[in-house]
Amino acid sequence: MSNSYKYDLRGVSAGKEEVHAAIKGLDKGLYPLAFCKILPDMVAGSGDHCNIMHADTAGTKTSLAYLYWKETGDLSVWKGIAQDALVMNLDDMACVGCVDNIIVSSTIGRNKNLIPGDIIRTLINAATEFADMLATHGIHLHLAGGETADVGDIVRTIDVGYTTFGRMKQSDLIVNNIQAGDVIIGLASFGQASYETEYNGGMGSNGLTGARHDVLDKIYAAKYPDSYDPNTPESVIYTGSKKLTDTISVDGNEIPVGKLILSPTRTYLPVLKKILEVFQGEKRKAIHGLIHCTGGGQTKVQKFVQDKKVVKDNLFPLPPLFEMIQKESSTDWREMYQVFNMGHRLELYVDEKHAQEIIALAGSFGIPARIAGFVEPDNGESVLIKSPYGIFGY
Repeated sequence: MSNSYKYDLRGVSAGKEEVHAAIKGLDKGLYPLAFCKILPDMVAGSGDHCNIMHADTAGTKTSLAYLYWKETGDLSVWKGIAQDALVMNLDDMACVGCVDNIIVSSTIGRNKNLIPGDIIRTLINAATEFADMLATHGIHLHLAGGETADVGDIVRTIDVGYTTFGRMKQSDLIVNNIQAGDVIIGLASFGQASYETEYNGGMGSNGLTGARHDVLDKIYAAKYPDSYDPNTPESVIYTGSKKLTDTISVDGNEIPVGKLILSPTRTYLPVLKKILEVFQGEKRKAIHGLIHCTGGGQTKVQKFVQDKKVVKDNLFPLPPLFEMIQKESSTDWREMYQVFNMGHRLELYVDEKHAQEIIALAGSFGIPARIAGFVEPDNGESVLIKSPYGIFGY
């Protein structure tokens, strides 16, 4: 059975083709190639400023947190869920240069019969702790509260989302203008950044439905029927061999499989804040593109280039998490690169003369970075990945 067919049976989509088709005719904002939609300044009507609003959730990662919490009683995994939902907003906004003074509102829908108040409290406190951490790096989030609704009739366990809003000078924007001759600086999604408290497997918040069902053992289907859609065919529910508390050796440490997949989505905000402080004024123009490799994985950039071929021929060695997912799922390698970030989740497109400076700035936060590839002219938009597992064109 192909992995694409399994996705369809599980009610998810790696490429969200129907969603993209539905929004195809919508206004793309002031700068169509910007990573986030840029709006005119609705706050003060300033022609020099712009507004950015973004909304996203932790997706089905909450279902895995539910499983792990039920099995172990470990409430701390819910802290990561708050970070997942926040980062999916904040790091997208950072890719247009918005790295400070961001208003945040939450929307949490839960099944009260399954999700107690302790989890809600943990999520809310985790958002505050995350904001406090970012403040030490000069990044200020303003938590505006939000809505927590008991909607058990439509939510099986819990859905955690945030909406974020920022206002900034248009002159400070990063608008993708990726050029032939640019090199790609990839920042690792795995390891332990200086502002993280433990090893990060690099998962992010994409591909979780597949990872959960392909990696975890069938026993969880019977134990926790609330963790999946009952309309899903039994043949694609929890088809892996791993228990949540089985361990995998990473850098000499034994990490539970469940916690490895649940690694909180790394934020690159502290790194980007520092990079943008260094690249000010005319130097800011040297950054031709910023791409957050979320939905679409290593092919994400294809939506933000024009008549370019993006060649990735020097990606990081495959982190243990993605190696485990591929082994358990037997997913085609071409599809792995299209679904998962596979080791780096942030890309900067710059002239090669700036590469080592950016790599050093990332390294100062304990985040490995490397020249992962380059850009060529092309008729149309394409991505070519040259990996140890094959050469794949998109």
